[in-house]
Amino acid sequence: MPYYIGDVVKDHKLLIARTPEKFKSAGIEIRLSTEVHSIDYPQHYVECSGNERIPFDILVLALGAEAVVPGIEGIRKPGVFFLRNLEDAIAIKGWLREKKIEKVVILGAGFIGLEMAEALKMAGIQVTILHKAKWPANRWDEELSSFMHEILVARGVEFVPEVEVKEIDDGERGLLVKTDKGNWEAGLVLVATGVRPDVRLARSVGAALGRSGAIAVNFNQKTSLDDVYAVGDCAEVFHRVSKKWVNFPLGDIANKQGRVAGRNIGGRPMVFEGVVGAQSFRLFELECAATGLSEKEAVDAGYNPVSTIIWGSATAPSMGRKRLGLKLIADKSTGRILGAQAVGLEGAVSRINVLSVALFAEMNLDQIGYLDLAYAPPFGPAWDIVHVAAQTLKRMI
Repeated sequence: MPYYIGDVVKDHKLLIARTPEKFKSAGIEIRLSTEVHSIDYPQHYVECSGNERIPFDILVLALGAEAVVPGIEGIRKPGVFFLRNLEDAIAIKGWLREKKIEKVVILGAGFIGLEMAEALKMAGIQVTILHKAKWPANRWDEELSSFMHEILVARGVEFVPEVEVKEIDDGERGLLVKTDKGNWEAGLVLVATGVRPDVRLARSVGAALGRSGAIAVNFNQKTSLDDVYAVGDCAEVFHRVSKKWVNFPLGDIANKQGRVAGRNIGGRPMVFEGVVGAQSFRLFELECAATGLSEKEAVDAGYNPVSTIIWGSATAPSMGRKRLGLKLIADKSTGRILGAQAVGLEGAVSRINVLSVALFAEMNLDQIGYLDLAYAPPFGPAWDIVHVAAQTLKRMI
């Protein structure tokens, strides 16, 4: 959606995975603009707008997530937007064009905030990010996040760290964002301060919630209620490294959960074995990716973590240098890999994908240090940064 707003993707229809017509051709009835007001679980029906009651034998809750709305005065003013779905993206793009917006203020420097900063800047719009922490993308180590900050500044994005937004007021040129470090004018304010699972309907019918606040499910995607499944951003997922049920609101996980639920409902049993927490995003020319646990998460999961950060190149020295940083985290007691983070001008996502497979397979540093990886100078040195990081960390244990 950020790439649609930034006009890299010209037509929003390209973002629609399946049209109503496609559903209909497959024998699936789909109703748009239909709000479910309540669920009568004992009687097995849902009550929709217009007092329509739709009976069910099996119910699937795919409620998604809702934006976290900060308690800031003026947060609902016209020109203040959240980005959760395609309708939001269309509204934001329409506002940018209709009002001929030249300046946008983004609250938050997580995935959505950073992707939107890139998209807007590439569209010629001045961007300021106001962030409560010192560095962007809190999940990454500060040493890696500082590389992201370096790219932001080089690309002309104003990044204001450790700032508290007090109020969004009317300004001379649209809106005025008031903070403890000064005021910023903007034609549009994007609130990108995170999301939480939408569990309102699930809670109303007594479906159990997990510790993460999302709907508790088993490996078949079944909830605590007979004949009720939950999938996507509203549901928990098993983390194979921490061995805990967590909430990871990512599209690829939602797709897998939906397929698993469909298989089980259709009589072809299947389990979803969980995730290792792999995720990535692009920030201008920088690839950013991470997987597994951070040190704090590792401690909370009962591990004894040790880590190292290695800086190298995504290519062999003979092909020039393309800066790449990799952080590797392992358990000191067993040498088992626990997590990894990477940022680089090239090759960060591919390295994290390799290490995600290693996490899924519960590999240790000895095994990773001698992995058989495809070698050619344009794609990396003979001893890849993955090898070097694993061998370095092994010597520290």
